[in-house]
Amino acid sequence: MLIGQYKHNVDLKGRLIMPQKFRDDLGETYIVTRGLDSCLFVYPMKEWEVLAERIKALPMAKGRELQRFFFANAEEVVTDAQGRMLIPANLRQYAGLKKEAVVIGSLTRVEIWDRQSWENACENLTGSAVEEAMIELGF
Repeated sequence: MLIGQYKHNVDLKGRLIMPQKFRDDLGETYIVTRGLDSCLFVYPMKEWEVLAERIKALPMAKGRELQRFFFANAEEVVTDAQGRMLIPANLRQYAGLKKEAVVIGSLTRVEIWDRQSWENACENLTGSAVEEAMIELGF
């Protein structure tokens, strides 16, 4: 299970340290792609395959935009000996990653956020908003 949050810097070459705790769950090779809310999603291969199968099963009229969003921007990633992953320039630009990043566990995937964007998202995530979502989902 991918949980927790870590702050790291993106270096000048676009590399980011993937926390050891996450590397253990992600495996040797994993996928980074566009995420929602202008962050990046990082999937272990097993979870990526689950997502791919679910999107593939959709009718073309409904699935094509999801296919384009996730798959056209996806990159297979391997961490180096120092635990760094190289984030492609187009994905860094999409997520607004310049220097400070927050790497969070989100159950079945990792999310990479620009630090300021993450802080803004957290400010908007209020207890009452979570409560409303839980009620709507029957928790």
